[in-house]
Amino acid sequence: MVEKHEPQMKNHQKSTWLDDLKQILNHMEDAEIIEHKIGTSASVHLLFIKTLIDQERLNEAIIQPLHQSVGNSLSSCIINSDVSEVVSIEDAGQKIMQGYILLYDSVNDQWLGIQLENPLGRAVESSQTETVIYGAKDSFSEQIDNNITMLRRRLPITTLKTESFTIGSLSKTKVVLMYIDGIINPEFVSIAREKIESVDFDQFLDSAQLAAFIEDHNHTVFPQFLQTDRPDACAFALGEGKLTLLVSNSPFALICPITLFHLFQSPEDYFLRWPVASFLRLMRYGSFIISLTMIPFYVALTTFHYQMVPLPILFVLLESRSKLPFTPFVEGIFMIVTLEIIKEASLRMPTKTSQTLGVIGGIVIGQAAVEAGFASKVLIVLMGISAIAFFLVPNYQMTKSMVLLQLLLLILASFLGLPGIVIGLIGILAHIHALTSLGQPYLAPLSPFYGKDWIDLFIRGPLIWMKTRPNNLKPLQKWRQEKMKK
Repeated sequence: MVEKHEPQMKNHQKSTWLDDLKQILNHMEDAEIIEHKIGTSASVHLLFIKTLIDQERLNEAIIQPLHQSVGNSLSSCIINSDVSEVVSIEDAGQKIMQGYILLYDSVNDQWLGIQLENPLGRAVESSQTETVIYGAKDSFSEQIDNNITMLRRRLPITTLKTESFTIGSLSKTKVVLMYIDGIINPEFVSIAREKIESVDFDQFLDSAQLAAFIEDHNHTVFPQFLQTDRPDACAFALGEGKLTLLVSNSPFALICPITLFHLFQSPEDYFLRWPVASFLRLMRYGSFIISLTMIPFYVALTTFHYQMVPLPILFVLLESRSKLPFTPFVEGIFMIVTLEIIKEASLRMPTKTSQTLGVIGGIVIGQAAVEAGFASKVLIVLMGISAIAFFLVPNYQMTKSMVLLQLLLLILASFLGLPGIVIGLIGILAHIHALTSLGQPYLAPLSPFYGKDWIDLFIRGPLIWMKTRPNNLKPLQKWRQEKMKK
């Protein structure tokens, strides 16, 4: 008796879903409920959010075939390959908010979900954050399926795996984990999968928010995921044995695990001649040190160690600072904060206005600060060199972190002089050494030491010498040459 009544109870529940769904769609201006008669006794109800579906495809794939249908056959009317049965009222509510059309067949008491999501999105454009002269010009968009397509076209192999997750009770954000099976260390995949599944938050609007929940260290200024909107950079990382995370409605993918040295690498490094690419990479490391230490070094010399300055330069410093009412520390803080205000304002203003603002802010305010006695000429010159050196670091998140590190060194230099700068640099190095990315050392291949990986560390060696994948990633397939694989 129980087995006979279970199907009847299930059908009775499905017949009441229509009223429940009408209640759910109440006070939604863009919700539509259409009833269509098929034959003399059959009827079909269509429920959808018109702003989430492709209305042209709705007419072509469902409405017109229903008008032309003969008899009570419903399945022959649907011209769509993505059709699934709705199993619960919760499933129905979730599908309708994901761009599905809910179709209720009153004869068979059956609910179907037909995906006709509106393909709203921008065209493929060039990257605005990682511009290159040579190399691919396409970049990711907010459409996650298009982003997967770009990667599969670059890596047309069956071992490129994808795993999908849904996070955020409000945003229902889709996250896709991509890796090359047989190359990546399975431990990375297990750790990433476990971290994503443990995420408990209601809203995710960008990949950076996901990174904040799954990174190893939250209280550090150093990024542990590489954010990029370039498909070629993701494809290269996948081939090395890393994994990539794509987030719906975000044009930036996450690459991990990474080290500190990945933050100084540019996609263009692998398109230029290796001596040129190596020189540019060394310039980035040098610019990083210059931008961190130049202003603190100036404060330390003018406050504690003026006897170390050669006499001709000392006369220039004395003349420059003779009428200033502030200490070198206050002068340095004032200029650093002013420069950051100008940079942030130029980013928030419209493009044409921001260019004018940058020029006016840099020249007019700098000249006025010197004439008003708020800053010395020497500091203005050093500040300009330091600001330009900041922009040589290709990772935007790292450039923002460098400002805080510069302020830290500046404070130590104002109290302890050059020993304070040395103590600060040692502390930063110790902090970096303690960091990990997806459980992997942040200073590899420097510490722990992997000598063969140095060919693509401070310099970018010839590609023909890069016969193996980075040893610090512990890939399952070490060699990148087919003859060595065999």
